[in-house]
Amino acid sequence: MSQQVHPLTRSSWGRGLLGLGGVLAFVGFWKYAQVSGWAAAGTIPDPFMLAGALADEWTSDRLLPALLSSLIHYVWGLALGTLLGFLVGTVAASSSLMDALHGWLARILRPIPPLAWVVFAIAWFKVSHAGAAFVIAIGVFWVNYFASYSAVRNVDPKYYELSRAFGQNGFLRQALQVTLPAAAPGIFSGIRTGIGQAWMTLIAAELLGVPGMGQEMNSAAGIGAYEAVVVYMLIISLVYTLSDTFFAQVEKRVLQWRPS
Repeated sequence: MSQQVHPLTRSSWGRGLLGLGGVLAFVGFWKYAQVSGWAAAGTIPDPFMLAGALADEWTSDRLLPALLSSLIHYVWGLALGTLLGFLVGTVAASSSLMDALHGWLARILRPIPPLAWVVFAIAWFKVSHAGAAFVIAIGVFWVNYFASYSAVRNVDPKYYELSRAFGQNGFLRQALQVTLPAAAPGIFSGIRTGIGQAWMTLIAAELLGVPGMGQEMNSAAGIGAYEAVVVYMLIISLVYTLSDTFFAQVEKRVLQWRPS
């Protein structure tokens, strides 16, 4: 069934106006839920008090140190998980021997959620940036592993036939000139998904005591400061949006040959 196109969605200002309307409607519903007594008193934060809560977190010198602390293990975990996921997924998809050797192991380990490894992260790395990065890397690894594996396996065999016809017969040469360029859109899609997956895993890992925004959220919730919890949630959303926008520009430049 084809999508019906509303006149307002045909222009950028129209879509922006509709988006703003959606946000305002959400805030209105949120405020109504807060004053209507749908939940226990004080458990639904007042959306109109978020600006004051943001100012309190900033002036109390909690927000910026928590953000910087989170970014340390976020960046390390994201980089490690992305690199290993890409390498293992690409090699497994390119080599039947590697694919057979690790196939059962991947099926055993993949269903285990990253947070299940928190116990071992604490045992091996204590409550530290390294432990949080380890947990984040596991979650990001599987996203990039499957994205890279699928992208490489789905490369059209005709590309390899064409490369051999032009004398490109070596494995490394085909990998650099055929496999990676053809699989790049799928690989980049996995990296972009991993950027968001890393944030979801990071906050859950920090709830166990690793310094960062997750710990500050847990502390604020413990004293009923739910406006502060929402502030950190919105900061996470903002940072993710900025990082995703930056990566989208990188992807667009690298894959500028791809039809728009």
